Formats: sequence, structure tokens, C-alpha cells
Amino acid sequence: MVSFEKNTPPPVDQSNQMPGMVNRALRMMLGTLASRVLGLLREVLTAVFFGATRTLDTFYVAYTLANLSRQLLAEGALSASFVPVFSRVLKKNGEQASKQLAQSVLSILLAACALVVLIGVLFSPVLVKIIAPGFDYEQRLAAVTFTRSLFPFLIIVSVGALAMGVLNSIGSFFVPAIAPAVSNLAFIAILLTFRQRISIWTLVTAVLAGGVCSMILQCAWAGRMGYPILPLRPDLRNPDLRETLKLFLPYAAGLSLNQINPVISRMLGSFLGDGVISVLNYADRIIQLPLGLFVIAISQAVLPMLSRLDSTDKNGFNIFLRDALRFNLFVVLPAALALILTARPIVHILLVRGAFNEWAWEATSGALACYAAGLPGIACNTVLMRALYARSLPKEAVGVTIFTVCANLILGAVLMQWFSHKGLALGTSCAFTGAAFLAAWLLARDLGVRIRLFESVWLLRLMISCSVMAVALIVIMRYHPYPVNSGFAWRLFWMTLVVVFGGLLYASVSTVLRCPEWTWIRHSFDKGKK
Repeated sequence: MVSFEKNTPPPVDQSNQMPGMVNRALRMMLGTLASRVLGLLREVLTAVFFGATRTLDTFYVAYTLANLSRQLLAEGALSASFVPVFSRVLKKNGEQASKQLAQSVLSILLAACALVVLIGVLFSPVLVKIIAPGFDYEQRLAAVTFTRSLFPFLIIVSVGALAMGVLNSIGSFFVPAIAPAVSNLAFIAILLTFRQRISIWTLVTAVLAGGVCSMILQCAWAGRMGYPILPLRPDLRNPDLRETLKLFLPYAAGLSLNQINPVISRMLGSFLGDGVISVLNYADRIIQLPLGLFVIAISQAVLPMLSRLDSTDKNGFNIFLRDALRFNLFVVLPAALALILTARPIVHILLVRGAFNEWAWEATSGALACYAAGLPGIACNTVLMRALYARSLPKEAVGVTIFTVCANLILGAVLMQWFSHKGLALGTSCAFTGAAFLAAWLLARDLGVRIRLFESVWLLRLMISCSVMAVALIVIMRYHPYPVNSGFAWRLFWMTLVVVFGGLLYASVSTVLRCPEWTWIRHSFDKGKK
């Protein structure tokens, strides 16, 4: 379990492991930054053209269903089952064997996705009724139509996700990280091109076109790296393929449960009035910037490395996992605090214009602050789930997921009674935080040693650094508040100054306190030069 003891485990040589992980994570962050900034711009344009309305709610319900299947098959179970096996095959058996494995998996994945698309199209009315029971007949009919149009998106992104898994496993992180940026560029281009006669169907077209662009980029780069993403008749006698499929089913079961979480928010939100689902989506899109920039980037870098560690060296695995979690919190915790403190200015400068009114501003700001409170828990949970996959513990992963879903449903249903949509966001944050502690306990039980994450000296350094930054931001916002009535240029300057000052202050204090994460960052640049 997670321990608060002063003593740390016996030192293990991290000179190659942690700087290498940090180097990969930084490359992912660099590519992801462009993607997330463009993702925010796409939401800004959506807010300008559509605001927060029931019509937009119907699109988001449809997009949730299509996105649910994508995250489950393409980026969920596929990543969890394929990347560890592919990494081991590449290390032990060489390029040709790993290439055959990737092409065989692609064939099976395409068949599975085609079946899911067919089922999704046929059962769209039932799915929409489940996810948005508060919709009336016309709203439900519109959501069904959009859902059927978006389900083929799954096949497109599945191929791209396989290419991403291959590229990450062979050490190529930048191109997969910028692929979503290409998708967002296509989305934005379509919105601007058809802005004079824009409709919800423009959003549907933009989503599909963006997926195609992202897929083409990753497949082309994988081919350039010597791994053409082409289907190959699978040999089911291949032990590596059998292992991948064996892992896929339990991971798919667990991840299918995990993907119920966004459905829960929209399902409960459909009872809270017009625009609530849209508000939750806007807040979620903003939180995706730090989530993708830090959490996803680090977890993507961690998974291949965890898979290559000696499974018998439990102490080494434990120490690497502990340090990965510490680096994650070192980056994510100050970002979460800053988001909570500046939620209203951030939402205002990004979204308040056009059809996005004052009610939407206040509602989105509250939801964003509640989501931000759960960022540290989500960050730890993401890395710990990757560790469960790397340790081949599917039952434990499913258990953590079941806990998350149940906690999210119960907390959301209870908290929405007092806090409306903010209660739904807060319930999600609490559920993932609790799941992180459960996952840590299950891993500690498997490893036979405690994950001594919260060692007192390390924790004190982190808390002091965060506290100094938070107090400084509070003082600035009290005596020099956000200039809500000023022009965009001055508001942007204020926001930039606050973010840069907060970041520099946190970096300075943590450097003075000799936080070890800075050593890993410095060594990661040396690693990248080799």
C-alpha cells in the first residue's frame, strides 16, 4: 500500500530508467501541447457557433457513444494488451516477428470493429435512450441519427491507434502525440469553411475528417519506420498473438466498464436541464489540456518501459513505479491547483463570446474547478492501471474499474442533489482518487512490498512548492483581479502573466528545495542526445 514512512526502499540504479522515461514523456508533452491547444480552439469555435444548447447536447450524446467504442477498443484494450506483448516480442524476437504480430492484430481488430459498428448502428435507439433518458422524442431521434453517422469513426481511429502503439513501442513518441493536432486542424478548417451555413452536421463531418487525417499521418510514419500498417492473415497458433488476444478480452471487459464514467455524467446530466451536458463537455475539454499534456504523456511513456522490466525483480518494479508516480504528481499537482484558482478567468477568455452566455460561463467554471480537483487522483490512477496491465493482473484492473464506476454513479447521484452539475464533476474526481488508492493497494499486494509514495521529505518539498505558488496566485487575483471588461489582448496578457509567474515560482521553489525530479529532467536531455 501507499506509505507515509520516512525510510525509503534500498536504492536502485535509476540512471537509465527514470531519465529515459522522462525523456519520452517530455517528447510526448511537446507533441501533445499543439494538439491540446488546437483542441481548445476547436471548442472555442464550437462555443461561438453553438453555445450551450439542447441541440448541441444531442450531438455530444452521439459523440460520446462513438468515442466510447473508440476508447474501449482502439485506445483502451488494444493499448493495454498489444503494447506490452509487442514490446517484449521486439526485444526478444526482433523486428520481423513484431511486424507480423502487428499486422495480424490489425486484421483481427478490423473485423472486431466492423462488428461493433454494425451493432452500434442497429442498436443506436436503445443506446441513446440509456445514455440520455431525459431527452424528449425529437431530441432522442436527432441523437440517434448523429450516432449512426459517427459510429464508423471507430474503424478509422482503430487503425491509427494500432500505428500509435507500434510507434510508441519502437521509441517514436512525437508523431503519435501530434496526430490529434492534425485531427483538430481538419476539424477547425471544416468549421471555418462552412461557417456561413453551419449546422450540427458540420460537426459530424469535421469529426470524421479529423479522424481520417490522424490515421493517415500515423500509418504513413509507421511505414516510414519500417512497420507498414497492413492486414495479414492471422496465424492463431502464434503464441504471441494468442497472448495478445488472451489479454485483450479481460482488458476490454474492464475498460468497457471504465468508459461508462462519461456516460454516467451525461445520463445524470440529462435530468438537470438544458445545456448541462454541453457545460460538462466544455469543462472536460479544457481539463483535457493538462490531462493529455501531462497524465497521458507520462502514462504512454511508462507502459512500454514497465513491460520491459524483469517481472521477477519486484523491488525494482516497485521503485520505478514509485518514481513514475512522484514525477506525475510533481507535474500535475501544481497544474491542478492553478486550474482551480483560475477556472473563471480561463473559461471566460476561452469561451465567453457569441452564443456562450454568462450562465454558461459560471456553470462551466464550476465544473472545471471540480474536475481539476481530481487531476492528481486521475494521474496516479492512470499510471497505476498501466502497472496492473504490465504485471498481467486483469482481474485486479477490472476490480478497480468496477469500484470507479460504482463510486462515480453513487457520488454523482448524491452530490448533484446539492451541487447540480458541479456535483457530477466532483463525483468523478472523488471516484478516480479513491480508485488510485485501491490500485496502489492491489499492486503492493502483488509485489509484496509497499509503494512508499508519500515519503515525508519528498511530500514536504512538494507541499511547500505548491503552497507558495497557490498563495502567490491568490494574492495576485485579490489585488489585481482578472480584467473581465477589458479587451481581449489585455485579458490574454493577464492570463499569460499569471500562468508564467505561477510556473516559474513553482519551478524556483522546488529547485531550491532540491526536488529530485529536476535531476531526472536534466539527465533526460542528456539521454535524448545519445
